Amino acid sequence: MKNRLLLIVSILAISLFSCKDNAATTSEMTNVDDPKPNIVIIYMDDLGYGELGAYGATELKTPNMDALATGGIRFTQGYASSATCTPSRYALLTGVYPWRNKNAKILPGSASLIIDTAQNTLPKMLKSKGYTTGIIGKWHLGLGTGEIDWNQRISPGPNEVGFDYSNILAATQDRVPTVYIKNGDVVNLDPNDPIEVSYEKNFEGEPTGLENPEMLKMKWHHGHNNSIVNRIPRIGFMKGGEAAKWVDEDMADYFLTDAQAYVKQNKDRPFFLYYALQQPHVPRTPHPRFVGKSGMGPRGDVIVEADWVIGEFMETLKEEGVLENTLIIFSSDNGPVVNDGYYDDSVEKLGDHKPAGMLRGGKYSLFEAGTRVPFITYWNGTIEPGVSNAMVSQLDLFSSLASLVHSDATTQDSKNLLDVLLGKSKEGREELVIEATSRTAFRKGDWILIPPYNGAARNDLVDIELGNDSVYQLYNLKEDIGQQKNLTHSNPEKIEEMIQEYHAIIDNKQTHNELLRLE
Repeated sequence: MKNRLLLIVSILAISLFSCKDNAATTSEMTNVDDPKPNIVIIYMDDLGYGELGAYGATELKTPNMDALATGGIRFTQGYASSATCTPSRYALLTGVYPWRNKNAKILPGSASLIIDTAQNTLPKMLKSKGYTTGIIGKWHLGLGTGEIDWNQRISPGPNEVGFDYSNILAATQDRVPTVYIKNGDVVNLDPNDPIEVSYEKNFEGEPTGLENPEMLKMKWHHGHNNSIVNRIPRIGFMKGGEAAKWVDEDMADYFLTDAQAYVKQNKDRPFFLYYALQQPHVPRTPHPRFVGKSGMGPRGDVIVEADWVIGEFMETLKEEGVLENTLIIFSSDNGPVVNDGYYDDSVEKLGDHKPAGMLRGGKYSLFEAGTRVPFITYWNGTIEPGVSNAMVSQLDLFSSLASLVHSDATTQDSKNLLDVLLGKSKEGREELVIEATSRTAFRKGDWILIPPYNGAARNDLVDIELGNDSVYQLYNLKEDIGQQKNLTHSNPEKIEEMIQEYHAIIDNKQTHNELLRLE
């Protein structure tokens, strides 16, 4: 009996260890069959639909951006949510239409954080699935709550909405404070030279672009005549922080070096990097290596510089052995603007280059060039190269990437278009609300509806048509990509249908947090 009992115990023990081994094997197989790809979003600033060779540009050379397009999926109907920067960045990181958040508009550099720290975000969702997360580059979603003390750790910010690592400029290159902020702290800040920032009045004794034009190496055209940093006049007033101030011409190299370091430090675990380049936003300040390279002045030169940066970053992914396991999404926050506040020869040297391509409008506009932007997905060895006419929006990255990593997180506004992004389907969005400086329009199928809006038809300072008119505008984009024929009067049934469906979405003014409480 005793021997029999020992035999049974032995069999059970062997079975137990066998189960453990099988479980481990199953787990290992799951990891092999279901790896977590690295995810990189390369986000340009004011890059238009027609800037890349892959999108029809003939005057600018963008070989590295083109390599992404020809090696991945080039979307012909890829949209930013908005025709300006802050709203688009809000939508990208939250998967929520920016018009649901009254604060999602172009922000001063001293604005409070507009993403609720309780709100789900793309980096939070990826962190929950084992990713380390980082942002390097432009932020422009606000920092802190209320008045910011730039001489202490600034919180909340990117690190409080899901990023493990952040190295950012607070707003834009043309706005103060002109300093880098790493994980909430101003880089190289001398405590004996504290920073002060105001968007209301200047600090006594501080020179400005308006009053001291003799100090400038880049003259302002409109709106950029406050504090002078690096001999460039800015928006807003700043005092102190001399050791912390950036050198504009070094910015591309600064962020590239950090992005490369981020890859090297995290190559052995799944990582997400939101790499937000500053080009070609004003002030256009190419490194001396790129001055004159485009023949179009500083605007063309910084696009060539950005292309080089992307090539160097891609080479780092290859050298570190992670290129085949990295999904790259390339896009821009809104459409192009040529003169956006400085005299920099951007207009005079534009030549035959068409930043918006065949599209009408540009940055700030409800016409297509405001929000239809370059949109590329690249995953070497996984995505089969091709061109897709499917309609996709940066709003959809939240739900699509959630699906990629097997998260059930989603939002009412974000659509799961993972198969479309990976080139496995051509069935994109059917409808989309786009936004430009708090005005909205409605795209459905081949049609777009622009409601009546007061205000000038054109912003003469930047020379862009805004889309404002006293009547409804209806365009068939398949037949009239340049939006030259308003079909409102000849299509009464279609205009009525579009108006009703537009209002069914836009009249739902619930905020993201209110929608969460309903789910």
